[in-house]
Formats: sequence, C-alpha cells, structure tokens
Amino acid sequence: MPTQTPALVAESAGAAFIPRLIERRDLREDDVAIEIAFAGICHSDIHQVREEWGSAIFPMVPGHEIAGVVAAVGSAVTTLKVGDRVGVGCMVDSCGECEFCKDGFEQHCTRGAVMTYNGVGYDGDPTLGGYARSVVVSERFACPIPDGIGLDEAAPLLCAGITTYSPLRRWGVGPGSRVAVVGMGGLGHMGVKLAVAMGAQVSVLSRSDAKAADSLALGAVEHVATSDAAAMKERRSYFDLVLNTVSADLDIESYLGLVKPRGVVANVGLPSEPYRVRPGRLIGTSKVIAGSNIGGIPETREMLAFCAEHGIGAQIETITADEVTEAYDKVVAGDVRYRYVIDVSTISAAQD
Repeated sequence: MPTQTPALVAESAGAAFIPRLIERRDLREDDVAIEIAFAGICHSDIHQVREEWGSAIFPMVPGHEIAGVVAAVGSAVTTLKVGDRVGVGCMVDSCGECEFCKDGFEQHCTRGAVMTYNGVGYDGDPTLGGYARSVVVSERFACPIPDGIGLDEAAPLLCAGITTYSPLRRWGVGPGSRVAVVGMGGLGHMGVKLAVAMGAQVSVLSRSDAKAADSLALGAVEHVATSDAAAMKERRSYFDLVLNTVSADLDIESYLGLVKPRGVVANVGLPSEPYRVRPGRLIGTSKVIAGSNIGGIPETREMLAFCAEHGIGAQIETITADEVTEAYDKVVAGDVRYRYVIDVSTISAAQD
C-alpha cells in the first residue's frame, strides 16, 4: 500500500495552500524514500500554481528544490544508503535509454523527462512535489549533497543553482571572463556567486541601484542600473557572456550590443513575448543568443560538488508552512533576498 505524508496542496489555480495527506508510492527496487527537510520556492512554482504557463494538474503540490535525508532504499539501490544527504531537482524520471539520457542530458529525454510536480509519470500517475514531509524517487534522480552545505542553503541549488551553473559552464566561463548577470533575484544571485567562484569578473545589471550593496558583497565588481543609458553605452562590446535571468520582456538587442564579437547572451528567464532581433545584429559579429534549461543529473552533481568546494549556498529566508501563500506574493513583488525556503517540518497533519 502507498504511504501517506503531510503536504501543502493547492486544490485549484491560484488557491491558498492547505495541509493535506498525499500518497507516495511503495518503494520500487531502484527507489529511495527521502525525508524532506527543506523545499525552496521557485518562481516557476508560482507560474504553475497560478496557471500562468497554461493548463495545470490539480490538486498540486509544488516544489522542485528539495533537500533532505534518505530514510529507506529499495532492494536494488547501490549508490545511496539510509542517512545520506540528498537533493531532488526538477526531474524525477527519464527513459534512461535515448541518446540524451545516455549523454547525461536527461532534461532533453526523447520520451520526455518526468517533472517533479505538475507532470505525469510513466505509470500514468500525476507527480507531486517537495512541499511535503517526504518523497519517493528513483536513485538516479537523488543527488548527493556534500557535507559543508546546509540542507536549507542547498535546496535552491537543485534549480536556481543548476539553472545558472549550466550556461556558465557551457560557454566556458573561467578566469579572465567578463560576465554580466541581468537581474539580482533568486537566479541572478546564484549566477553571481557561481561566476565569481569560476574566476570571472562579474557585473550585475539591474533596473536600479537598490541592490548594489548586495551585488558587491557577493563578489561582483560593479552594479550597473540599466536605466542609466550612459553607463550601458560605456559597456558596449565589453562582455564575453551576458546571463539573462529575468522573465521581463527586454529589448534583447540592447543586451546583445553589450557582448564582444562571438559573445553570447544566454537566457534562463521566460518572458511572455518573443524576442525581436535583426539577423544582421547576429551575423555581422558572429554573436549568439542562446537558451538554457536546467542541467542533467551528472552536471547537477558536479554543480553541488563545486558549491561545496567553494563554500557556496543560496541566500535564503526560511519560512514556515503557514507563510507560503503570502510568500508567493512577496516573490512576485521582488520582496525576498533571495530565495524563500520552507521548513517542511512545520507542515501539520492534514485537515479533515
């Protein structure tokens, strides 16, 4: 029989969260059961709960920034044991057989990766995420969290961390690189931390100077207000990479002008409108506009090891279960520095 665990449930689009018991499957031979300690609130949780990205599956338990401890293992599990610290990110299954899975890019699985929540597993059952006391996943998708990173600070690394780490690695950021991070939020602050640790000279581009002190404290060499036309002009053809973390409808050509010939504008935010780019702005200087979507499991494990080596965790504000609904509005308003993390031990037993 499936086991039950307390969780925070949104029963319909935009509904407030309520505690309910949900079912987790019995352990399969390759599964691990994880006692969740913390779950980060990602802006994509809000988009999906509010059906801003199209039709969603309700009742919904969001959460794909999960950190906890292995509580039980299936009979065929070989890489994890009870008591291990682990994280679960945006995916909980993939076919494991296609070219992308074999190459460690499970997010591009030909059959379709199974998302941690608001998805449907290969068994036909809807997936329920990490705003809960426990979760059951295949051991392939449980990533060890090295000692030296608190589970609370580690939780956001499973999405915000890998989402920014992957394009930085893909485009060769290292000592001597000039990187601009657009936006100083949940994703942006991780982009700054990671790029600095990789040895890059990092600039933060933000709408105003309100977070300038934070940018410099995280290791950026400067904080530039994008409303300052003169400052933006001074930085034309200056950067090797612009990492755009915001979902606003930006004039992408203006950011393309900031990179050197052969430079890259890598986008991890999801704006509502298409980008408008004249082909000549790309062809004349061989510039690249790219997208990046999380990372595969091998790269996620690499990212966690990198963060442990460099003492990197997310900047967090820990909240209790009864604060989550209000926290969603604060995230939308930008009123968090820089990631809310839920202490899931505060999720009560289900209401009748």
